[in-house]
Amino acid sequence: MLKIRNLESGYGKIRVLKRISMHVDPGEIVTIIGANGAGKTTLLATIAGLVKATSGEMIFRGQELAATAAERIPALGCVMVPEGRQVFATLTVEENLILGGHVLQQREGSRAVSENLEHQYQLFPILRDRKQQLAGTLSGGEQQMLAMARALMSKPSLVMMDEPSTGLAPLIVREIFQVIVRLRDEGNTVLLVEQNAKAALGIADRGYVLETGKIILQGPAEDLLANNDVQRAYLGREKIEGEE
Repeated sequence: MLKIRNLESGYGKIRVLKRISMHVDPGEIVTIIGANGAGKTTLLATIAGLVKATSGEMIFRGQELAATAAERIPALGCVMVPEGRQVFATLTVEENLILGGHVLQQREGSRAVSENLEHQYQLFPILRDRKQQLAGTLSGGEQQMLAMARALMSKPSLVMMDEPSTGLAPLIVREIFQVIVRLRDEGNTVLLVEQNAKAALGIADRGYVLETGKIILQGPAEDLLANNDVQRAYLGREKIEGEE
């Protein structure tokens, strides 16, 4: 679905991503973990067209994203849930969701938008209860759910999520991650950037470890969870000899 080869990007003369190569296959959760400043958000922003690639390839469903304007990428089926939620605070929950469905409206019409809106309310029941409430008055967890549902309103092929657990209580984080697993089980594809490495690897099919703009490790999520270097750097402990 998404193939990246030798990707480089950054800000002005600052090179952040350095020859990144990776792929995401249909129907899987792929997570990218790494410390603050590793380049995780820059990678998602480059795929989304918000940061311009300086070299390399990003092929999404046969189309080169580097040559595609950022506003056209959601219509191709690739959407991003940004870090910090970024909901439209002065609009209601339902107005936020309907705005998220504009791509689907153009592609399939009003009935498809209405059906997908109902599906989002099934995924996130609290949003149905809050649908006439201003988005800016929601709790942090509710805003994160709204940001996810808004992105899903376009029925994308690939959902990119940037640090969905940031600032949330553990119970809410667990609920968010359960929804991500459900999305995969329903046939969606998720590219997940997370600083909570243990939680991310716990639900992912595969993972990449990003360090100072370079991929230093990759593999099945369970292998990365068992890797001593990953445990020391990102999971807060070393594996104990003989531990399951």
